Amino acid sequence: MKKIVCMLVLVFTTSIVFVSCRETKTETKEVVKEVEVQTEERKGAVERAAEKVDEEVNEEIDKAIDKIGDDN
Repeated sequence: MKKIVCMLVLVFTTSIVFVSCRETKTETKEVVKEVEVQTEERKGAVERAAEKVDEEVNEEIDKAIDKIGDDN
């Protein structure tokens, strides 16, 4: 009985030694980099869409004028 208790104590002690030495907590660092995008023109989405529509309308007007022809 004494041998069994001594063996259990020995096993318990060695298991504590191996488990307690491990470092389970790892530190992580989060790096956030803010980048400002510089553009020459600072236009909103509505303004950019309006310019595209304006270009398409101008093309359609030019086509209509060419279709009508020059009266002079």
